[in-house]
Amino acid sequence: MTKNVLQMLEEATRLFPEKTAFSDDKGAVSYKDATAYAKAIGTYIAAKGQRGKAVAVVMEKSKEAVVGFMGVVYSGNFYVPIDTKMPDDRIRKIFDVVEPCAVLTDEANYERMKWSGEKVILYADAVETGKDEEILTAIRRKAIDVDPVYALFTSGSTGIPKGVICCHRSVIDYADWLADTFDFNEKTIFGNQTQFYFSMSVLDIYATIRSGAELHVIPQSLFTFPVKLLEHMNEYKINSIYWVPTALCTVANLRALNKVRMPYLKKILFAGELMPTKQLNIWRKHLPEALYANLFGPTEITDIGIYYVVDREFSDDEPIPIGTACDNVDILILDENGREVSSGEIGELCIRGSFLALGYYNNPERTSEVFIQNPSNPHFPELIYKTGDLVSVNAYGELMYHGRKDFQIKRRGNRIELGEIEAAAGGIDGIEMNACIYDDMKQKIIFFYKGEEIAEEELIRMFSEKIPEYMQPDRYIRLENLPCNPNGKIDRKQLKGAYINGTFEESGRV
Repeated sequence: MTKNVLQMLEEATRLFPEKTAFSDDKGAVSYKDATAYAKAIGTYIAAKGQRGKAVAVVMEKSKEAVVGFMGVVYSGNFYVPIDTKMPDDRIRKIFDVVEPCAVLTDEANYERMKWSGEKVILYADAVETGKDEEILTAIRRKAIDVDPVYALFTSGSTGIPKGVICCHRSVIDYADWLADTFDFNEKTIFGNQTQFYFSMSVLDIYATIRSGAELHVIPQSLFTFPVKLLEHMNEYKINSIYWVPTALCTVANLRALNKVRMPYLKKILFAGELMPTKQLNIWRKHLPEALYANLFGPTEITDIGIYYVVDREFSDDEPIPIGTACDNVDILILDENGREVSSGEIGELCIRGSFLALGYYNNPERTSEVFIQNPSNPHFPELIYKTGDLVSVNAYGELMYHGRKDFQIKRRGNRIELGEIEAAAGGIDGIEMNACIYDDMKQKIIFFYKGEEIAEEELIRMFSEKIPEYMQPDRYIRLENLPCNPNGKIDRKQLKGAYINGTFEESGRV
């Protein structure tokens, strides 16, 4: 019985010891060496005497970071990937939530992380530690499949990040489904695009070790140079990708596929936001034999729970379905009273099954709001997750996406609570009131504020110190007053309507 993700790594190591497990533009590491390094890291961390605790991993996106994650799991703890470009203020907020027992970092970030004190561990020191099989065996003996593997932090509406925590059973079941559904195997070479703090990386990492495949970390800089990006993929013979649609659209829009043939690429998966059909059709025109799949789901269900393998032609203005439930995943479409909607009606997507996360770390209130008792089952405890996504079923029996129920958005593959942007703005001198809206058509965040006139360059600088780049507004607009509803709350619906229609006071714009 597979009850720990490390069993997948160890089985791949047994079958393919000398084969490349993880690589980047600086080199590669075999399964045998990756496992040995991870065990050394696990031994080093285990010496601190902590179990079941968070270990923050503050490392540049690299093959070493993936080995570091595995090392944390060997130690009997769970890892928390931290974006190295994240402002210190946000990192400290995450640390306040998870209270890590250790911070694993690399040379590039060691000086920066010294404020964490004795908790900081240098990767290079840890891998030089002699592995202690006796300690590691004792840790594994006590492990069960509902122990946590990782916590991924998403934006929180109160300004406090939320840590979604997932267990071994969820990740193992997801990895098994991926391997069976898409026939990933030892010949698969994944081209990683997403950051490791984002749930899409779960597929890249765990489908790799489950299948004995190779995970190649593509340099982030190449995604602004599509031709060089495709040439890099050919150089490393990448045959499978799982990217956010924005990355695929950049390649399509800049006509890189006209200039570079892709003889190796056979499987193209995407998720994180809606895939524009026009750009998908460009990819399908150039690579007609490739498999294309739209994957859908939030971090709270490990990564995804619904998928659609593109099996027919779509016009450029026709939306792509999100599809049907994965194996061992059940979906419910509920109305506001918790009853299942009729066929064709729009309702909230809810999910049950082993893919469900354990909840939010140190946040029982928020956990109980969205991980709820199945309203159709009053007989025994059974949790479902309320996604907040609005869906319906089309004539083919496929799910169609109709947007978010709440104030959360998805942009560039990242889930963002607009309220966290507003909370960050609350600390900027000169801003009295503020509100964010999302322009769905242009996929841009618009920030409105009342207060002193502040140069856009200064606003950009101040926001960059408080929130990550992907959360920062695309446009800043100062108004004399922000509209309020009868309850005295800022009327964001009115703001958005006025912005989209171009009817707000010109004199109030910056």
